[in-house]
Amino acid sequence: MPDTLTPIESAAREQLSLVLIPEVPAELLDPDADLAAAYGLTSLNKVLFLTEVCEETGVDLGHFTEHDLAAMRTLRDVTTALARHHDAPTGA
Repeated sequence: MPDTLTPIESAAREQLSLVLIPEVPAELLDPDADLAAAYGLTSLNKVLFLTEVCEETGVDLGHFTEHDLAAMRTLRDVTTALARHHDAPTGA
């Protein structure tokens, strides 16, 4: 794992690690691996993961459409999407 993880990357790795069964250490997660194919992430666990990581990073889950969520197939997809909305105003 790179030494220069952003707070969003760190939070996403930690939260993903916690929802995987069996749990995978955060530092062993491949940012480009397909979350469902490589780690067996179910749609329910994906929602739990995204809810927790959004809460931890202060990103409003409401920024994302169903299409946006479906497009988040890798950890890198998730962190890129979160970074786009980090510090964005909430509500509307």
